[in-house]
Amino acid sequence: MLALTTRSGRLHAALLIATTVVLTGCAGTDEPDAGAESSARSSTSAPTSAPPSATSANPSSAAPAGTNIAVTYTGGQATGNTGRIPVTAGEQVNITVISDVADALHLHGYDLSAPVGPEAPGTLTFQATIPGVFEVELEQLGTLLFTVQVG
Repeated sequence: MLALTTRSGRLHAALLIATTVVLTGCAGTDEPDAGAESSARSSTSAPTSAPPSATSANPSSAAPAGTNIAVTYTGGQATGNTGRIPVTAGEQVNITVISDVADALHLHGYDLSAPVGPEAPGTLTFQATIPGVFEVELEQLGTLLFTVQVG
C-alpha cells in the first residue's frame, strides 16, 4: 500500500504509480469471449425495445446491442417495425412482440418460437448466422408480422 506524504515529489510519484496500476489492470484483449453465443436461441427475458405503449421511464433499462425489433399486434393489426427489416450477418437480433391475443411468436428458418399474449410479450433473441429472408408470424393465426433479411 502506498503512503501519502507531504512532499510533493513523493505524492506525485505515488499518484503516478497508482494511476498506472489502475489503468494497466483495466486493459482488455481483443480475444472474443469464449462463452459468446454463436447459435440461435429463444429467450423469455424482458422486452428489448419497448413500443410506444410500453415505454419504460427507467434509464438503466437500455436496449441491448444489435438490431432491436418491436411490434404490437392489437385489433388484428400489426404496428411498429413491420415490413422487411435488414440485418447484418453475425449481428444479434432482439425481437419483442406485444399482442392482445394468445399465440406463438415464430421465426421461420431459425425455427424459434416463444409464447405471446396479453399477459406477457413474446421475445426472441438470436445471432443472425443464416443468410436469407425469414418470416416472423403469429403461428396459430397465420399472421405475418414482418420479415428479417439477413445478409
